Amino acid sequence: MQHIHSYHPAGVISDPPVDIVTLPHDLRHLRRKLLHLSNGEMVMLDLKEAMLFHHGDRLVLDNGDTIEVQAAPEKLFEIRARDTLHLIELAWHLGNRHLAAQIEEGRILILRDHVIRAMLEGLGATVAEVEEGFQPARGAYHSHGGHGHDHHGH
Repeated sequence: MQHIHSYHPAGVISDPPVDIVTLPHDLRHLRRKLLHLSNGEMVMLDLKEAMLFHHGDRLVLDNGDTIEVQAAPEKLFEIRARDTLHLIELAWHLGNRHLAAQIEEGRILILRDHVIRAMLEGLGATVAEVEEGFQPARGAYHSHGGHGHDHHGH
Protein backbone atom coordinates (compact mmCIF):
# COMPACT_ATOMS: atom_id res chain seq x y z
CA MET A 1 0.00 0.00 0.00
CA GLN A 2 1.28 3.44 -0.91
CA HIS A 3 1.53 6.28 1.60
CA ILE A 4 0.95 10.03 1.44
CA HIS A 5 3.09 12.36 3.53
CA SER A 6 2.68 15.68 1.67
CA TYR A 7 0.22 17.70 -0.40
CA HIS A 8 -0.10 20.70 -2.70
CA PRO A 9 -2.90 23.26 -3.02
CA ALA A 10 -5.25 23.21 -5.98
CA GLY A 11 -3.74 24.67 -9.13
CA VAL A 12 -0.06 24.12 -8.27
CA ILE A 13 0.30 20.85 -10.22
CA SER A 14 -0.81 20.77 -13.85
CA ASP A 15 -0.10 17.08 -14.58
CA PRO A 16 -3.20 14.90 -14.36
CA PRO A 17 -3.66 12.95 -11.11
CA VAL A 18 -3.40 9.15 -11.14
CA ASP A 19 -6.70 8.93 -9.24
CA ILE A 20 -9.16 10.84 -7.09
CA VAL A 21 -10.58 10.63 -3.59
CA THR A 22 -14.05 12.13 -3.12
CA LEU A 23 -15.02 13.33 0.35
CA PRO A 24 -17.75 15.50 1.88
CA HIS A 25 -16.63 18.67 3.68
CA ASP A 26 -16.74 17.16 7.18
CA LEU A 27 -14.39 14.32 6.15
CA ARG A 28 -11.78 16.55 4.47
CA HIS A 29 -10.13 17.57 7.76
CA LEU A 30 -7.49 14.85 7.94
CA ARG A 31 -4.16 13.85 9.44
CA ARG A 32 -4.03 10.06 9.35
CA LYS A 33 -6.60 8.01 7.46
CA LEU A 34 -6.97 5.12 5.06
CA LEU A 35 -8.42 6.66 1.89
CA HIS A 36 -10.51 4.77 -0.64
CA LEU A 37 -9.76 5.91 -4.19
CA SER A 38 -12.20 5.94 -7.10
CA ASN A 39 -10.44 2.95 -8.69
CA GLY A 40 -11.07 0.81 -5.59
CA GLU A 41 -7.51 0.95 -4.27
CA MET A 42 -6.57 2.31 -0.86
CA VAL A 43 -3.73 4.58 0.24
CA MET A 44 -2.63 5.65 3.71
CA LEU A 45 -2.59 9.38 4.41
CA ASP A 46 -0.11 10.13 7.21
CA LEU A 47 0.64 13.82 7.76
CA LYS A 48 2.53 15.49 10.62
CA GLU A 49 -0.49 17.64 11.45
CA ALA A 50 -4.15 17.79 10.53
CA MET A 51 -5.07 19.58 7.32
CA LEU A 52 -8.36 20.88 5.93
CA PHE A 53 -8.38 19.89 2.27
CA HIS A 54 -10.21 21.78 -0.45
CA HIS A 55 -11.59 20.60 -3.78
CA GLY A 56 -8.70 20.26 -6.23
CA ASP A 57 -5.91 19.85 -3.67
CA ARG A 58 -3.35 17.16 -4.48
CA LEU A 59 -2.06 14.43 -2.19
CA VAL A 60 1.45 13.28 -3.09
CA LEU A 61 2.16 9.53 -3.05
CA ASP A 62 5.58 8.18 -2.06
CA ASN A 63 6.38 7.58 -5.74
CA GLY A 64 5.61 11.23 -6.64
CA ASP A 65 2.24 10.57 -8.30
CA THR A 66 -0.69 12.63 -7.08
CA ILE A 67 -4.26 11.96 -5.98
CA GLU A 68 -6.79 14.77 -6.41
CA VAL A 69 -9.18 15.60 -3.58
CA GLN A 70 -12.70 16.21 -4.84
CA ALA A 71 -15.59 17.63 -2.87
CA ALA A 72 -18.46 15.15 -2.78
CA PRO A 73 -21.85 16.51 -3.79
CA GLU A 74 -23.85 17.36 -0.67
CA LYS A 75 -27.47 18.36 -0.08
CA LEU A 76 -27.34 22.12 0.41
CA PHE A 77 -29.50 25.20 0.48
CA GLU A 78 -28.54 27.94 -1.96
CA ILE A 79 -29.44 31.29 -0.45
CA ARG A 80 -29.91 34.35 -2.66
CA ALA A 81 -30.66 37.88 -1.53
CA ARG A 82 -32.33 40.99 -2.96
CA ASP A 83 -29.01 42.84 -3.08
CA THR A 84 -25.50 42.88 -1.60
CA LEU A 85 -26.51 44.46 1.71
CA HIS A 86 -29.27 41.88 2.15
CA LEU A 87 -26.75 39.07 1.47
CA ILE A 88 -24.47 40.51 4.17
CA GLU A 89 -27.37 40.63 6.61
CA LEU A 90 -28.26 37.01 5.84
CA ALA A 91 -24.62 35.98 6.33
CA TRP A 92 -24.67 37.74 9.72
CA HIS A 93 -27.76 35.76 10.81
CA LEU A 94 -26.11 32.48 9.75
CA GLY A 95 -22.86 33.38 11.50
CA ASN A 96 -24.76 34.35 14.64
CA ARG A 97 -26.01 30.74 14.68
CA HIS A 98 -22.48 29.38 14.07
CA LEU A 99 -23.52 27.60 10.88
CA ALA A 100 -20.93 26.43 8.37
CA ALA A 101 -21.44 28.53 5.25
CA GLN A 102 -19.83 28.86 1.85
CA ILE A 103 -20.06 32.56 1.06
CA GLU A 104 -19.81 33.64 -2.57
CA GLU A 105 -20.38 36.95 -4.31
CA GLY A 106 -24.02 36.29 -5.21
CA ARG A 107 -25.06 33.48 -2.90
CA ILE A 108 -24.46 31.55 0.31
CA LEU A 109 -24.51 27.75 0.60
CA ILE A 110 -25.35 25.89 3.82
CA LEU A 111 -26.22 22.32 4.72
CA ARG A 112 -29.96 21.75 4.56
CA ASP A 113 -31.80 22.64 7.75
CA HIS A 114 -35.51 23.33 7.35
CA VAL A 115 -35.74 25.48 10.50
CA ILE A 116 -32.99 27.73 9.12
CA ARG A 117 -34.70 27.77 5.73
CA ALA A 118 -37.87 29.10 7.31
CA MET A 119 -35.89 31.79 9.14
CA LEU A 120 -34.10 32.84 5.92
CA GLU A 121 -37.32 32.99 3.91
CA GLY A 122 -38.86 35.03 6.74
CA LEU A 123 -35.96 37.46 6.28
CA GLY A 124 -36.77 37.76 2.55
CA ALA A 125 -34.18 35.33 1.14
CA THR A 126 -34.78 33.03 -1.81
CA VAL A 127 -33.77 29.50 -0.81
CA ALA A 128 -33.34 26.61 -3.25
CA GLU A 129 -32.24 23.01 -2.79
CA VAL A 130 -29.00 22.14 -4.63
CA GLU A 131 -26.49 19.29 -4.62
CA GLU A 132 -22.87 20.26 -5.12
CA GLY A 133 -19.49 20.26 -3.42
CA PHE A 134 -19.41 22.27 -0.19
CA GLN A 135 -16.42 24.32 0.97
CA PRO A 136 -17.51 26.37 3.99
CA ALA A 137 -15.44 29.33 5.13
CA ARG A 138 -13.13 28.62 8.05
CA GLY A 139 -13.76 30.42 11.30
CA ALA A 140 -11.61 33.29 12.56
CA TYR A 141 -10.06 31.12 15.28
CA HIS A 142 -9.20 28.26 12.95
CA SER A 143 -5.42 28.58 12.63
CA HIS A 144 -3.91 25.09 12.59
CA GLY A 145 -5.19 22.51 10.15
CA GLY A 146 -6.44 25.32 7.95
CA HIS A 147 -5.54 25.83 4.35
CA GLY A 148 -2.26 27.68 4.72
CA HIS A 149 0.21 25.57 2.77
CA ASP A 150 3.25 26.23 4.94
CA HIS A 151 4.46 22.62 5.12
CA HIS A 152 4.33 21.30 1.57
CA GLY A 153 6.81 18.92 0.07
CA HIS A 154 8.19 17.54 3.32
